[in-house]
Formats: sequence, structure tokens, C-alpha cells
Amino acid sequence: MPIHLRANKGDYAQTVLVVGDPGRAEFIAGILDNANLVNKNRGLLGFTGFYRGKKISVQTTGMGCPSAAIVVEELIQLDVKRIIRIGTCGGIAAHINALDMICAMTSAPHEGTTFSYLNGEPVAPYATFKILKLADDISKKLGLNLHFGGIASVDVFYSPDPEYVAKLRKKGILAVEMETSLIYYLCNRSNLETASFLLVSDVVGRGEEFTKFVSDAELKSGMERLIKLVLEVCYMLD
Repeated sequence: MPIHLRANKGDYAQTVLVVGDPGRAEFIAGILDNANLVNKNRGLLGFTGFYRGKKISVQTTGMGCPSAAIVVEELIQLDVKRIIRIGTCGGIAAHINALDMICAMTSAPHEGTTFSYLNGEPVAPYATFKILKLADDISKKLGLNLHFGGIASVDVFYSPDPEYVAKLRKKGILAVEMETSLIYYLCNRSNLETASFLLVSDVVGRGEEFTKFVSDAELKSGMERLIKLVLEVCYMLD
């Protein structure tokens, strides 16, 4: 039994959705049939249930790569097959708008945790192609516009550098968030399938006239659509 996820092998499904917010884990658990709490240690809520008969788990990671690393390492110890992130991000590319949905093909590690794992060596963490392909097919059937591209994972939410967003935009980065690069790296290292689906909760660094923060109601509605998409993707996975 791992130190932080106080669960045994078999308590989690082969497919685990990871979310930063324990409230979001509870929300997804409410969608699943017969969901059972499999971990509550340290507030890292984890549930296992069924979606259209398919066994699926959802697990809280907390915010940032250090916390996510602990959770993902312990999910790997528990022999899960795939780890899929559902979260929010800040849109920075010129064509990305608030409430858009992004599926990260790769995430540049502008964070220290992956750096520590690799002692500063370069890495290009990436998503699993078959999940991306399914997401593209299903999003079209659901009438959802899903952006695919590269994002960046960062350590500092309130960055003191006024130019950091502009620098990332020049590199073609679509959005910033705080966990995906680490999740991708650990899954790539351990031959697990992975993907990260993100809702743009705000648009930043494009001048004051373009800055947009969504309301709680808009965020809830958008997240519900994103969760529906991801659950349909999970249902179709082997």
C-alpha cells in the first residue's frame, strides 16, 4: 500500500482521471455509477465507479507538479494502465479564447519537478496518439471545437515576470497550466497511456483589452462539457 494513496491494487480502475481539485473529483464521482471512495488520505480524494459499464477512477492530485508527482508515482505502483488529466488552463495564443477546450499533444516543462527527475536534461513529454485520435473523432460527433497543440507547465501561478507569457507565446505555446508536463513524463517513462484535456478558464497576457476571466457558472458549464467528452473517450478505450 502506497504512503499517500492508502489503497490496494485493484481499488483503482485501469483508467484513472486525475484532477487538481477534490471538488471536481467529487463531481465526476457523482456522474459515475456505484462510485466508491478508495482514498481520502491527506484530502487526496479518489473514487472508482462505472461509466456506461466501463470501470473508471478519478483521483485528486492537488495543485502543481510536486504534489502530482507523488500521486502519479503511487498510481503507477498500483498498476494502472492510463492516466488522463482534466483541468483548467490560461490561454495565451492569439486564437485561443476563454472556455475553449485544449488537448495537449505535448507540454513544455517550465517547472522544477521534471527538471529534478532528469537532472536538467532536455525532455519532450507527450500524449498517447490513440487517445488524441479518439478525442478528435468524438469531439466532432459532439459538436465541440477541441484545439490540439503544445502547452507549457509552470510552477508559479502569480509570476512576477511580466514578459513570461509573451515569451511562451512566441514559442507557439497555446496555454499554461501546472501539472501536465510531469504527468506526461512519468507516464512516458513507465509506458502508460496519457493525455491532458483542459478548459481555458482565462485568457492572459494579450493586453488588458483581451484579458478575460470567466464566471463560476460559465466555468462549471464548460467543465461539464469537457468531462462528458473525456468520459466518452475513456468508454471507447480498450
